[in-house]
Amino acid sequence: MEKEKQPFWTRDSSFLLGGFFAVIFLIVYIWRPLAEEVLSYIDWNGAWWLYIDWLLIGIFLFMSVSVVARANLKTDWLIVFVGVCGGLAVESWGTQTNLWHYYTAERPPLWIIPAWPIASLSIDRITRFINWTLKKLELRFGEAIHPSSFVILYWITFASFLTLMLIFVSPTLDKPYTVLSLLLCVLLVLTPTNHRAALLTFVAGVGLGYFLELWGTTRECWTYYTSETPPLFAVLAHGMAAVAFWRAGLLVAVVLKKMKKGKQRQP
Repeated sequence: MEKEKQPFWTRDSSFLLGGFFAVIFLIVYIWRPLAEEVLSYIDWNGAWWLYIDWLLIGIFLFMSVSVVARANLKTDWLIVFVGVCGGLAVESWGTQTNLWHYYTAERPPLWIIPAWPIASLSIDRITRFINWTLKKLELRFGEAIHPSSFVILYWITFASFLTLMLIFVSPTLDKPYTVLSLLLCVLLVLTPTNHRAALLTFVAGVGLGYFLELWGTTRECWTYYTSETPPLFAVLAHGMAAVAFWRAGLLVAVVLKKMKKGKQRQP
């Protein structure tokens, strides 16, 4: 019997979309000066469309659609939770070590934290889409991609990333934040649970991360110490962060499952 396909728009999609817009509204409301500053650059009496940030609108629309796609709060809440915690850790590391800074000089700015769980949900959908596409191609050509191919690509990709990371963060190797971040990445790379899933998650994170970094650095919302717009490492780091969040989510899920079983066994 053929497995029933999950619809694009689920009951939980409305909740996620509502929450997404609520977060955007709160950011704009609480940090009104930031929104007013952006709008002040638009000449509403002239060719206003030339001043509109179409890249930001495109990113916003894409993430809105991807977040609601096949939403399931039973699993998505964990992605959101890990995204918030992970985003706060990443931003604290980068801003406290001066690898990058925001134009508001906050270290880190709280208004950027909600972007991480939203991006994490979007990356989850992108990863699933890539995996679905690969499976379709495998069925079409009648041959599955050999697991060893993902293993080889995994080690080439992540070994290259760690090398680039070591070079990029070298000016801050005397900072505990950087040492811990580097050790965590090495630990995650050396203990893969699923080469295919990790690689696809990395690719999805890099794909979305490029456009986020392109927008942020060219608008000078945040600036890296290298002044690149954006640095290659920053783009690839979104892929590594996506893998770290995914692995953290798996660990939290296992812990919660064991806690639930422990409670059920209690008399």
